[in-house]
Amino acid sequence: MPDTIYSDLTQLGSATRIPASPDEATLERVRNPQADIQYNVRFTAPEFTSLCPMTGQPDFAHLVIDYVPGPWLVESKSLKLYLTSFRNHGAFHEDCTISIARRLVEFLEPHWLRIGGYWYPRGGIPIDVFWQTGPVPEGVWIPDQGVPPYRGRG
Repeated sequence: MPDTIYSDLTQLGSATRIPASPDEATLERVRNPQADIQYNVRFTAPEFTSLCPMTGQPDFAHLVIDYVPGPWLVESKSLKLYLTSFRNHGAFHEDCTISIARRLVEFLEPHWLRIGGYWYPRGGIPIDVFWQTGPVPEGVWIPDQGVPPYRGRG
C-alpha cells in the first residue's frame, strides 16, 4: 500500500486493547486534508464513565467535544479508546472534563475547541463542566450542544 496520510495509524483496523489509564492511551492523528477552510467537528460520547477518586463508585457523563481543526484531525478509534480508558480512572468530574480538552488541544493544535461535560447526578447533584479555548472563529457554524439541563422528575 502506498504511503498516505493514514500510513502512520496503528490502531484503526487492528485489535487494540483498552488502555489501563488515560496516561497509557495513545491518541492518533492525521493531516487535515481540508486545512484551507475552517469547519466544526463534533464528537459525542453519551456513555462516558470514570470513577470517583474517593469512593471508587462509577460516575457517568454525556460529553460533547466540538473543535475547529488546524493541521490535524484526531483519529476516532484512538479517541474512543482514550475516552474508554477513564473507566478505571479516579478523578473528579472537573478534572476528567478539562484533562480531556487540554490533551486534545495540545495534541491537535486546533483553531478552537469546546467541551461540555454533562455529568449525571450522584448524591442528588448533577455537575456540568464547560470549557473552550477562546472565542468561536468567525464564520464557523457551531450548533448548540443540544443537551438539556438536568431536570430529574420535575
